[in-house]
Amino acid sequence: MGKRKGKPILAVVGRPNVGKSTLFNAITNAGAQAANYPFCTIEPNVGIVAVPEPRLDKLAEIYQPEKYTPATVEFVDIAGLVKGAAKGEGLGNKFLANIREVDALIHVVRCFNDDNVIHVDGSVNAGRDIEVINLELIFSDIEILDRRIARVEKDLKGDRSLADELALLKQLKAHLEEGKSARAFVCDEEEKEIISALPLLSNKPIIYAANMSEDDFIEGVENNENYKFVEEIAKSENAAVMPVCAKFEEEISDMEPDEKKEFLAEINLEESGLDRMIKASYDLLGLMSFLTAGKKEVRAWTIKKGTKAPKAAGAIHSDFEKGFIRAEIVKYDDLIALGSWNAAKEKGLMKSEGKEYVMQDGDIVEFLFNV
Repeated sequence: MGKRKGKPILAVVGRPNVGKSTLFNAITNAGAQAANYPFCTIEPNVGIVAVPEPRLDKLAEIYQPEKYTPATVEFVDIAGLVKGAAKGEGLGNKFLANIREVDALIHVVRCFNDDNVIHVDGSVNAGRDIEVINLELIFSDIEILDRRIARVEKDLKGDRSLADELALLKQLKAHLEEGKSARAFVCDEEEKEIISALPLLSNKPIIYAANMSEDDFIEGVENNENYKFVEEIAKSENAAVMPVCAKFEEEISDMEPDEKKEFLAEINLEESGLDRMIKASYDLLGLMSFLTAGKKEVRAWTIKKGTKAPKAAGAIHSDFEKGFIRAEIVKYDDLIALGSWNAAKEKGLMKSEGKEYVMQDGDIVEFLFNV
């Protein structure tokens, strides 16, 4: 499992028997085994799913392209975690190694009671389950910090400018030793940059997916005590929280689009948990899409918000970035309103932008370059 350019990778994590693999199967249709016992997921299963993009669908209607290529997100289902993972218990070492390679975490937390689905600790307690996972990440991070602190202390003898970094690292270690994740550490932007350069697992962006029963999901999450615990923890970490029902997601995963839409309407939802999760993941990671459109292909490309035109061109091909001349851009709404790129150009709505142009979500672009 290695990094792939331009494609966010999200690890689906959680304690054993919380509905993690059921949810993973539903959102990726990857066929990961789901069974009522711990460690049924040993090797990480990988599923690649398309990012929902209604704008791309609309462009496909206009251009009738030979090829339709949406942006994608990769989900990795990682083995359920037990206490002692940071010391190698259970599948701990493999779990932690797999997490190091991803961009963000989807932490599935059990918020449902079901006597037919055993809990590894014998009872359902969302706060405890979150703490078990977070502490294992924190223990791993403390080891990383200890090594970094020792290195800085050694280098400090010849470089007094490292004193501030050393003080910061020690403050962060004290914070972690209180059982608090790195993402909950309060500091300024300059200090955040220093911390973000460290490979800390508890600093990875996270969405807590509160897996609920069908009844609680439909009747209202506010009545679920475990969900309230998840909300409180997420708030303390400035993390995202999302109620989901893995059983519902499993039911709709094989439905036809019209059937799925009808089912969601019956439970007062406009979109599936998958769609909501992908949108939340993009927000969490500060991502957006720009679009390319033509008879050969309509395509969405994933970039970071704030990306300038040359680097965006590099998402298509490195030669585009190296030989960047300019970007010709039409806003999506303008193209849809006028029906074609040429019509927008004739109306003066195609803009030529240079190297300092910051790409906007939904820009339709043609890059001019030479090599």
